[in-house]
Amino acid sequence: MSALLVVDNPKRWPLTIPGVEVISSGDYLTDRRYSDMRAAKVFNLCRSYRYQTGGYYVSLLAEARGHRPMPSISTLQGLRSRSVVRALSEDLDERIQRMLKPLRSKSFELSVYFGQNMASRYDALAKALFDLFPAPLLRARLERSGKRWELRSVVLVGANDIPEKHHAFVAQAAATHFQRSHPVRRKRAASRFDVAILVDPNEKTPPSDARALKKFERAADAVGMACEFITRDDVGRLAEFDALFIRETTAVNHHTFRMATRAEAEGLVVIDDPRSIIRCTNKVYLAELLDRYDVAIPKTLIVHRGNAHEVEAVCGFPCVLKAPDSSFSAGVIKVADAEELHRALAKFFDGSDLVVAQEFCPTDFDWRVGVLDGRPLYVCRYHMAKSHWQVIQRDASGKTAAEGAVDTLSVAEAPADIVRAAVRAANLIGDGFYGVDLKRIGRRAVVIEVNDNPNVDAGNEDKILKDALYREIMGLMLRRIIARKRLEFDIA
Repeated sequence: MSALLVVDNPKRWPLTIPGVEVISSGDYLTDRRYSDMRAAKVFNLCRSYRYQTGGYYVSLLAEARGHRPMPSISTLQGLRSRSVVRALSEDLDERIQRMLKPLRSKSFELSVYFGQNMASRYDALAKALFDLFPAPLLRARLERSGKRWELRSVVLVGANDIPEKHHAFVAQAAATHFQRSHPVRRKRAASRFDVAILVDPNEKTPPSDARALKKFERAADAVGMACEFITRDDVGRLAEFDALFIRETTAVNHHTFRMATRAEAEGLVVIDDPRSIIRCTNKVYLAELLDRYDVAIPKTLIVHRGNAHEVEAVCGFPCVLKAPDSSFSAGVIKVADAEELHRALAKFFDGSDLVVAQEFCPTDFDWRVGVLDGRPLYVCRYHMAKSHWQVIQRDASGKTAAEGAVDTLSVAEAPADIVRAAVRAANLIGDGFYGVDLKRIGRRAVVIEVNDNPNVDAGNEDKILKDALYREIMGLMLRRIIARKRLEFDIA
């Protein structure tokens, strides 16, 4: 793939970098040779990236031409927002505090040249900033407030802003970047698109086990996509892919949400999309949403410090308390009476101003319906752990002590009212991939919750559809990629 380094005036470009063609922004924007180029990495080093300037149009048209610009338009937009910079850099806080702790000054500027800093001790921080804000030349400003360092800004640096004494280092950093041998992705010759699957190799209870992940990889290959497993450290590479599939437990105040947001801004097809993560990972939101649309749910009260006395009247005892961001049975407890309720609420209110209380509905199993793009794919019965009231029994430290069995039915075998209620609830969230949990109370099918990022483990959820389940999910991502690309390119 050709590498183009675009500057305002090549005659004033002071560096010599082998293997890179240096051209002017005017040539890149107007010369037919570059608009007809089918694949190119475009390193945009114009002096200004303001809206409708030449620098802005270089990144914009590079995306339209199917090139890979650095910085991309989404990076330019993100860097303009202080709140976006602050949100995206939350994951760096620990590293920032550790690396800058020895400094005695009140402020610090870090120049990032193609992901490197002239002082090697700051290379890790420079690389992390480069991954978050992929741009050839960056400058970060950090300020100390008390004992803590805060990232105040990250700005783009033009070619003319490079101090002369840095020229040799920048040339070397650029050459290293262009020559770096990235891990070679296994890519089928015929594959047109790339899907990234986000995983955390160290997660103890991931949404998919290793066998299922291999099946997803094979399914992507079967529908014509190259698949690569990535981790949170690959945030800077998202623009290399056409789609992101998250197989790591999601949360809003978490890198999974930030990566989903970043991927969507880069134009990728994303499952789980940020909206679904927001809606599904908060039990308060779900309770309000389902109640608003008259979806059958257990008797429920959103509890705050002023109405805790209403829990018994609404839900009775025993009842169940749920932390808003609870998942996998963690953050969900059963209380037997008013005394236990008040003790438990005191702890819950330390972490959230609102808590969900629901009537206790003992059943032998929960129904789980997997819904993809509004269509039910599988139905499972998640049985309660032995001698316990939840599917997962946790010990005092929160670790899994026991799990109930799982059996799977085809959609046709499952009770029709269970499936209908699940699809209706999932459609209130969006058009992604959801796992809807339900119980049967008397003759009613009641929705307990809707989960983004539902479990797909080999031998459980795929027991009926087998490999077809994985192809259904990858096939949907492929169709959405094609639909988006069709707006830009002729892919017939």
